[in-house]
Amino acid sequence: MKRDSNRIMTSHVGSLPRPHDLLDMMKARLIGEGETPDEKTYRNRVTEAVAEAVRNQVDSGIDIVTDGEISKAGFFVYVKERLNGFEGRPGEKYELYTAEQNAFPEYYADYFARAMTGGMVAPIVKIYAVEDITYVGEEALNQDIANLKSAVEATGATGAFMPSIAPGGIGFNDHYKNDEAFLFALGEAMRTEYQAIVDAGFDVQVDDPFLSDIFGDDKLDDTQKQRKADIFVESVNHALRGIPEENVRFHTCYGINEGPRIFEPQLGDVIDHIYRINAGVYSFEAANPRHEHDYHVFEEKKLPDGKAIMPGMITHASNIVEHPELIAEWLVRFANLVGRENLIAGADCGFSSQACYHTEVHPTVIWAKFDALKQGADLATAQLWR
Repeated sequence: MKRDSNRIMTSHVGSLPRPHDLLDMMKARLIGEGETPDEKTYRNRVTEAVAEAVRNQVDSGIDIVTDGEISKAGFFVYVKERLNGFEGRPGEKYELYTAEQNAFPEYYADYFARAMTGGMVAPIVKIYAVEDITYVGEEALNQDIANLKSAVEATGATGAFMPSIAPGGIGFNDHYKNDEAFLFALGEAMRTEYQAIVDAGFDVQVDDPFLSDIFGDDKLDDTQKQRKADIFVESVNHALRGIPEENVRFHTCYGINEGPRIFEPQLGDVIDHIYRINAGVYSFEAANPRHEHDYHVFEEKKLPDGKAIMPGMITHASNIVEHPELIAEWLVRFANLVGRENLIAGADCGFSSQACYHTEVHPTVIWAKFDALKQGADLATAQLWR
């Protein structure tokens, strides 16, 4: 991870809104709706969109940039394209945040119709492992790496990372003897992607919102939650073996964007498992009202030596732009607990985890949030290094 011992650096979690014309192309390719572009036209448009996204990040004050996951229609689609051994089962309902939905059915009926799953270029389809899993996405991965490398070189960005999904976020098991064997097989396959990203000179960000979700699952007792989380951590570390921790970021969040979020866990529930991930930087939500208090976790659960945190200072769940002075206050608060040199200013989560026509935060507001993040980091730097 690119670090600067003299200031607070800025980054974010990864996904950004895709241009609408590119969404049209994705939709035609995935579900046959609209005019399907030829491969060269499509690839060139992706390359242009990545270059634009990286330029906008740099212009908005982001130090450690990414490709915005521009080429991906979302994790659920992208893993099906890059891993062999799965089959889709469109007839099965994909359940999300059942406790929240049961408590607020009217709200979430409206919410999912207009956000997250609403307006997606491709529907979420449950995928099941039905044979041995292997990685087959080298060509697409190499294209992503080339696009990001070109954009970084053109802009002179300080540093760059590329997100990749954790084993625990990939489908369901209908082949391996148990879920532990399934997750380790997934880790072995995804290791190809993690290693290639690092070999290209970028940091790999392992995205695992599903680790936190375990602790909010009302169908599991405490013992079952601990065991399931243990397996998630072990499968991630299996996939990361041999990759230097300083080249790894680990991100977890709580899945939902704008909502009551009463039934999701708190950082204290999952921090012990987060600390066990072999990563140099831990990224988590901290800017939304359900999690602003989570900084207290670091008063008792001290950050391990050699590690850094990237708490969210701007949220993906609201179009309100956080004030730079408040961001500075939050950063100083964290710095006093973990050390100024162990802190990066980040975002709560991605702004478009699925390729979607209607993102909750308007694209123009996202850049304003990044501007505020940079200003807040500069204000915090002035206080912490004075």
